[in-house]
Amino acid sequence: MDKPDVIEHFFGVYLLYCENPKYKGRVYIGYTVDPVRRLKRHNAGKKFGGAWRTSNKGPWNMVLIVHGFPNATSALRFEWAWQHPQLSRRLRHVQKKKTREKTFDYTLNVLSAMLQVGPWCRLPLTLRWLDDAFAEVHSAQISPPMHMPISYGKVTSSKHHRKLRDNHNNKEPVIEDSLLSICDICYMILDKTDKVMCIKEDCQLIAHIICLAKEFIKDDKILPIEGNCPACKSNLLWGHVIRKKIGSNMHLNEFHSDSSDNDS
Repeated sequence: MDKPDVIEHFFGVYLLYCENPKYKGRVYIGYTVDPVRRLKRHNAGKKFGGAWRTSNKGPWNMVLIVHGFPNATSALRFEWAWQHPQLSRRLRHVQKKKTREKTFDYTLNVLSAMLQVGPWCRLPLTLRWLDDAFAEVHSAQISPPMHMPISYGKVTSSKHHRKLRDNHNNKEPVIEDSLLSICDICYMILDKTDKVMCIKEDCQLIAHIICLAKEFIKDDKILPIEGNCPACKSNLLWGHVIRKKIGSNMHLNEFHSDSSDNDS
């Protein structure tokens, strides 16, 4: 098996494809500084650092990744726009998904459109296919600018490469998973410890707790009582949103406690 390319200062936005027959065809877009570790955690489940939207739905295959972003903020903004093309002002020209169009095909079409508009068309990005079978069938759907190379094969960050070497030397590895996301309301970076989510399973809204509270507060009330989700428009009770946040924080604390005692 060919060795993966090792890249310094890795910031990537990846595309997962679900290979579970029950959920086959679903996709997930995410940000990572370590694609090897991130895929393992997606398939391990949310209790081990994976996303709740992918938990218990695997196996997942990381088929494509875009990397070469200058920093985490740039990559996270790209991730958000790819996840929410209809909300991004830069992608207003992208048509909505057609009824019979496969989600995977639509996701690639959105990516192709993103790479042609600013600011992303000016970045030194690399489009990398991690799965040859998907590349053979779908590579023609994406047309990046001439200065963006298309690569094939596995990739890993230099941090992951050093971690494997340290394990071989019996040194304690450092856990450096990113806990950053983009708020769907203010579009600024948020930490996982400061975020709330919609309680609806199929809704992907994440936001600062203050941003969502401002959306819900009415009639000069001090605290919100209820409101409509900015993404799915469902009516939500503020107490249910906070209860879900408390549950998520408990899982996050348990994960960090486990990570401090065990190699991930």
